[in-house]
Amino acid sequence: MTVRKSVITLALCLTVGAHALAKPNVLLIVSDDQGYRDLGCFGSGEVQTPHLDRLAAGGIRLTSFYVAWPACTPSRGALLTGRYPQRNGVYDMIRNEAPDYGYRYKPGEYESTLERIGGMDTHEVLLPRMLKAAGYTSGIFGKWDLGVHRRFLPLARGFDEFYGFVNTGIDYYTHERYGVPSMYRNNSPTTADKGTYCTDLFEREAVRFLKTKRREPFFLYVPFNAPHGASNLDPTIRGGAQAPDRFKAMYPGLLAQVGTERRTRYGKTYTVPNRAARRLEFVGSVTAMDAAIGRLLDLLDEYGIADNTIVLFFSDNGGGSSADNAPLRGRKGQMFEGGLRVPCIVRWPGKIPAGTTSDAFLTSLEVVPTLCAATGAALPKGVALDGFDMLPVLQGKKRLLRSEMFWQRKLDKGARVDHWKWVESSRGSGLFDLRHDLRERRDLSKEKPEVLKNVQARFTNWKKQMQAAAPRGPFRDF
Repeated sequence: MTVRKSVITLALCLTVGAHALAKPNVLLIVSDDQGYRDLGCFGSGEVQTPHLDRLAAGGIRLTSFYVAWPACTPSRGALLTGRYPQRNGVYDMIRNEAPDYGYRYKPGEYESTLERIGGMDTHEVLLPRMLKAAGYTSGIFGKWDLGVHRRFLPLARGFDEFYGFVNTGIDYYTHERYGVPSMYRNNSPTTADKGTYCTDLFEREAVRFLKTKRREPFFLYVPFNAPHGASNLDPTIRGGAQAPDRFKAMYPGLLAQVGTERRTRYGKTYTVPNRAARRLEFVGSVTAMDAAIGRLLDLLDEYGIADNTIVLFFSDNGGGSSADNAPLRGRKGQMFEGGLRVPCIVRWPGKIPAGTTSDAFLTSLEVVPTLCAATGAALPKGVALDGFDMLPVLQGKKRLLRSEMFWQRKLDKGARVDHWKWVESSRGSGLFDLRHDLRERRDLSKEKPEVLKNVQARFTNWKKQMQAAAPRGPFRDF
C-alpha cells in the first residue's frame, strides 16, 4: 500500500470512527391539539402532510402513545421533566377563563393573574439542563407555556435560545392572547414580527439555529402553535386555527363549503365561520406546519447530519372540535382515548428500523429518560422519574415495558392498566377493553367487577404516591 493510500485509509477510518462516537443531535417537534388521524401516515385521506409522512417512512409510527394530561400546560411540563403533572406541581392550566366570558382585564389587574404569576417550580430539572451538562446547546422556538416570570422562562431552565410565545395560545398573526402581546425573544417581550404568520417565524428561527449550531451537539425543540385555536377576542376568530391562503387553496373541497352559522357561547350568540370554514383553517395550519417541518428535515439532509439526529414528533394532547380523532372516542380535555392518545413518530437512522409501526403502550413520560440514554446525559440525582428508556422497544428488542398510566384533571379521572381503560368523568364513565373496544363504547364495569376494582385500586395507590411526592399546590415556587 502506498503512503498516499495509507493516509487516505487512515483519514476515512478516523472519520467513520468520529461519526460513530458523535453524540446524536435531537430535534423534538410538538404540534398543538392535533387530531389522532390528522396526518396522512395515520390514516387521513384529507390532510396533506407529505413531510411528516416522509419522516414516518424513515422511522417508526407509535400508535399507542399517550401524553400525561389531556391539555396544554401540564402535558408540556411532563414531557420536559419525565414526571407526572401531579409530581412536578403543574397539574392544571396556566391560563385565565375570564376573557371567554367577556371580561377584559385592566393592565394592572392582569399582571397579578395566574397567567402572569404562575410557572413551573424552579426546583424542577428540565431536559435542556440535563443535556447542557452533557455538552449540548439547546434552543426552543414556539410555545413555552410554563411561566412568564424570568425565573420560569426557557433561559432559566437550561435553554440557550428562545423565540416564541409564553401563554397557552395566540393569534397566528398578531401574536396576542386575548389582545395581550405574548411573543418573547429570550427574556424580553417583542412585537418586532407582528403581522407575520407565527409558523413561518418558528421555522425561520429553527432554521437559523440549525445553520449556526449544526457542528456541535444540539437539542432543538420546536413546539408549534398549530393547529391550536387563535385565542382572539374576536368571536369570528377566537377558537379556530388560522392558515395562510396558499395552504387553504390546497383544499378546494372545503373551500367550496365555506360559509357562516349562528353559534351561542357563554350565553351570547354570534355569526361565526361554519364547520367547513373552521376545518379548512385547521387542516391548512397543519399543512403549513408540515411544510416548516419539511424545511428542517431538508436541512438535516443538506448538512449531512440526518443520520446522527433523533427526530421525535407528537401532539401535546388530543385534537379539539375541528380535529379528526377517529377511531378514538373523545377529544382534548377528556379522559377518553381521543384526549390522551396522540400520533407519534420517531426517526433515528441506523438505530430504529425504518418504515415500521408499533402499538406498544408508551407515553411522553418516556421522552426524558430515552433522550438522556441516547445522548449519554445523566438523569438528575435524587429525582423520581415516571418514565423509562423506550429505545429497546423502538428497536424491537423488547415488546413492552409499561403496564399502567394514570390521569386526573380536577374531578375527571382516567387509568390504563394493561389493556383495560377506566374513565370516571363528567363526559362519561366506564371500564373498557381496548383490545376489542378502542372506541370505548361498551362499558364492562358490571361484567368485570374484579377488573374494575383492581384498576381503581391501582389509581388510588398512584394518587397516594403523588400526594406524598409533592405536598404542594400547583405552580408554587417554594
